[in-house]
Amino acid sequence: MTDTAPFNLRPGQLSIRDLHALWRTPRAIGLDPACGPAIDAAADLVAEIVREGRTVYGVNTGFGSLASTTIDSGQLSELQRRLVMSHSSGVGEALSPRVVRMILILKINALARGHSGTRRHVIDALLALLNAGALPVIPAKGSVGASGDLAPLAHLSAVLLGEGEAILEGKRLTGAEALRRIGLTPLALAAKEGLALLNGTQVSTVLALEGLFTGLDVFAAALTAGAMSVDAMLGSDTPFDPRIHALRGQPGQIEVGRILGELLEGSGIRASHLECDRVQDPYSMRCQPQVMGAILDTMETAAATLVREANAVSDNPLVFPAQGEILSGGNFHAEPVAMAADALAVAMSEIGALSERRTALLVDAHMSALPAFLVAEPGLNSGFMIAQVTAAALASENKLLAHPAAVDSMPTSANQEDHVSMATHAARRLGEIAWNIGQIVAIELLAAAQGIDLRRPLRTSPRLAEAAKAIRERAAFLDQDRAMAPDITAVFELIESGRFSLMANKERRNSILACVSN
Repeated sequence: MTDTAPFNLRPGQLSIRDLHALWRTPRAIGLDPACGPAIDAAADLVAEIVREGRTVYGVNTGFGSLASTTIDSGQLSELQRRLVMSHSSGVGEALSPRVVRMILILKINALARGHSGTRRHVIDALLALLNAGALPVIPAKGSVGASGDLAPLAHLSAVLLGEGEAILEGKRLTGAEALRRIGLTPLALAAKEGLALLNGTQVSTVLALEGLFTGLDVFAAALTAGAMSVDAMLGSDTPFDPRIHALRGQPGQIEVGRILGELLEGSGIRASHLECDRVQDPYSMRCQPQVMGAILDTMETAAATLVREANAVSDNPLVFPAQGEILSGGNFHAEPVAMAADALAVAMSEIGALSERRTALLVDAHMSALPAFLVAEPGLNSGFMIAQVTAAALASENKLLAHPAAVDSMPTSANQEDHVSMATHAARRLGEIAWNIGQIVAIELLAAAQGIDLRRPLRTSPRLAEAAKAIRERAAFLDQDRAMAPDITAVFELIESGRFSLMANKERRNSILACVSN
């Protein structure tokens, strides 16, 4: 946990900037006191229903296909406990601490809106886990994204009961020991609380947000790489003229054209061939505003969906204290997240597809008028030959990963839950796609920096020179063959740091890129 002031969480009001900042840098969370009365009113209504003996799904019934089974009031706490334990059935590697932190934040955000019926001290216990850094161990696999992310959220909730496992100060502990070390005792859940904790789309949403945020860092780096490749290829900046993009009117295209033009402004390399006889550049150079702009628009749309979902109350049933009603619906169905994740998968894969094509142009002496494979003595040296092959392999792999998940439903719970979203793995695979495109763009950045160096004594633009300097601080000019994997890793880490987000969006316009350039 960092020493910055606690973030004041106002339930239902997280912005994309808030979400990105909390994802990037851990902070203590304080819950806005104004939400207290709504939390209490919902919990009081649930307690009233139990006292009156009314039968309400999720309060005093079984779950899923067992919803018609009424549970005696004396067994309601045990019902909630057994629900959490039986649903702790996830498998696979544990989700990262960063992801688990964000899941806790979104679960608190949802419960504190006062429509889930949980008592305040349950939410306080989640806050205590979060702020103490006692992060539940959550297996990555086992959710179909309806009814919510049941298995992963059960593993999270089990720690509140003194069950399951948590990571605290780098050590993997039992849930009971983790609670003891942070001064908490295991909770006894009241009616509906287990279901409120387990229902919800928070896991899918966080995984999709992580894919989005990582993808935005790579997107910004790809804009810098694309501009560098244009200069190294003796390409034209005419395709980035704002008049072209204004006539089409697509906002992402306009933004990308502006950024590319600004990155290339003042290039001595460009000035050296203003009167050349080349008529047009290949599409991967010339059509960057059209392709990357469409990607940016898709990411903007997905981001809007995910921000709404991050602020949503997505458990079931929902409590409406003002009307004295508890209504059963389907907000746990994560189809919006699944479709946003599918769209992101396609868009992010296209970042890599376009970047790989530019690298292929750079290493092709016939297209670039540079030494073959960007190295002296080609033949004796192979230069960037296999680096481009690696980029091609990753771009091809992303084609498989981009296959839509939302269309692949499978019935569960004895056909009661007969259509599900598959949002969780739709979102989780975004991390793998983002990693792949990060490597692809790192390879292009190295190749483009090499190409620019080979154009000396001509100089690139001031902003691209800044990018090239950052690359050269981590990877030297390739004068003869050496292992390139360490260079690729070093530049990939530069991308992950968000360095290129600052370079690509210095003016912080209205684009979503502004949220990652702080």
